[in-house]
Amino acid sequence: MKSKLVILSLLLAGASVAMAQNEGAKEKFYSEKFKDNIFISAGVGAQLNVNPDNFDYGFGHAITPLIHISVGKLFNPVWGVRAQFAGMWSTLYSKYGMTNGYNEIKNKNYMTLHADGLMNLTNLFAGYKEDRLFSLSAFAGPGLTFAKAFGNQKDINALINGSVGVIGQFNLNEYFDLNLEARGEVSPSIFGSKSNAYTDGAVSLTAGLSYTFGGKNFASCGGEDLDQSAINDEVNRYRRELADAQSDLAKAKKDLANVKPVTKEVVKEVAVAGPRAIFFEIGKAKISGRGMVNVQLAAKLIKANPGKRYKIAGYADKATGSAKLNQRLSEKRAQAVYDALLKEGVNSDQLELIGFGGTENMFNKNYLNRVVILE
Repeated sequence: MKSKLVILSLLLAGASVAMAQNEGAKEKFYSEKFKDNIFISAGVGAQLNVNPDNFDYGFGHAITPLIHISVGKLFNPVWGVRAQFAGMWSTLYSKYGMTNGYNEIKNKNYMTLHADGLMNLTNLFAGYKEDRLFSLSAFAGPGLTFAKAFGNQKDINALINGSVGVIGQFNLNEYFDLNLEARGEVSPSIFGSKSNAYTDGAVSLTAGLSYTFGGKNFASCGGEDLDQSAINDEVNRYRRELADAQSDLAKAKKDLANVKPVTKEVVKEVAVAGPRAIFFEIGKAKISGRGMVNVQLAAKLIKANPGKRYKIAGYADKATGSAKLNQRLSEKRAQAVYDALLKEGVNSDQLELIGFGGTENMFNKNYLNRVVILE
């Protein structure tokens, strides 16, 4: 029986991993950093020990309290994992050691460690919404139940179990959820020889709270790829403009050297190129190596024109992410360009920051809206 439970648990775990890999590619949101969407939860409730020895005496006598504490992580709005510690005691009406026609009641302390794969069914079929009030999740996985053996209380048995269940989650705010959890599990009987059955079943129902460290935070990861050729064309155009400006400057210096100071003074003003575009990857506010080329070119021209002010305007893609997330992302992108220009020696008095949030088809393609315009 133990070998069958091991095989069943491994199959459940393997199926969960395979489904996560197949579905993960379809997700539109993900946890950008490892520390994102790590949560802890606790719950209390009751557990029913489903053992054939209890059938003749009513399951009401076999209901015992249950507590559990969980730690887990969500990789995206659909898939996650958690470890759960649960237990207290279980009750068995046993015919073992019958005295004067009465059945003995055996209470047994135990602790179970579950390894659960989590799947949010609501987000899987209805799509992720940041402000959704209620969602339903399923979970499955193997576990270990620890209990002392009857007759030798110094020995602790470790029994392999498997379980499945569902969780109803009420979204209270960015950090807290109210959870209603139901679990069914099967394992070798923790009562050993005191039970006439080889296995115990358990059905539990608990209520509790979960807390997400740093708040729930999923970054958008739409399926569009960056148009690298368009970015390269922009970089090459800016390089040509810079070369033209340098050529004009060299010519102006040469002309100035040939002019007699007593007759005429020649002043050559270097023209400032048009607006500069620094593109970003989806959901990110980090300037790429190609983007830094534009920043450095812009910094040279800005410093060459100290009397002018420039606007740093951040944008995001309206087609992905919430309005709140896009506004914050556009501001972070603008701030990143602002900080990079300061490092290049640009005077902060020449710069103005603004974030426009999510825009729709500003350049006819959604991915080109993930940009900072400097003009």
